[in-house]
Amino acid sequence: MKALISGVALAAMMALPLAAKGLVDKGFASGWNIMMDPQMGNGCLIQTIYEDQSVVRIGYDALNNRGYFVVIDKDWGNAVKKGEAYPVTFDLDGEMFDATAEGMRIEHVPGAIVFFDDPKFLDAIAAKKHMTVFGTQGHVVMKIDLAGTADALKHARDCQASAG
Repeated sequence: MKALISGVALAAMMALPLAAKGLVDKGFASGWNIMMDPQMGNGCLIQTIYEDQSVVRIGYDALNNRGYFVVIDKDWGNAVKKGEAYPVTFDLDGEMFDATAEGMRIEHVPGAIVFFDDPKFLDAIAAKKHMTVFGTQGHVVMKIDLAGTADALKHARDCQASAG
């Protein structure tokens, strides 16, 4: 399981261009940065960085009235291609959600984004304790502890309501 970076290390890493390029800082809650993304129509999001420097973002795409989940991981190298579709399954404490991730690059670092129209998916993330993401062959892509996510997503919802 990927471990969260300590608060001091996290603050230092936030200076990295990958971590916050173009994002507007809106605070910190329960291990997550609260931010606004002008490229998503000033959609608010939560973001955390793990010890291996992988980044997870969960937020709102205000341009298209939908939510998203992003993972950015330098260790993926060329295994993930920008614009390619990848079937994934989210396991939230045993509740399964199938989705399609799209490969992307941020500052030349590979990542994947999953968009979702159902706001209940955010509620499902907030209500659970662990998330495991499985890739196309059933292998574990990542496994994260969701402690603090409910509180952080509340702050993101408040941010989004005020960005309105």
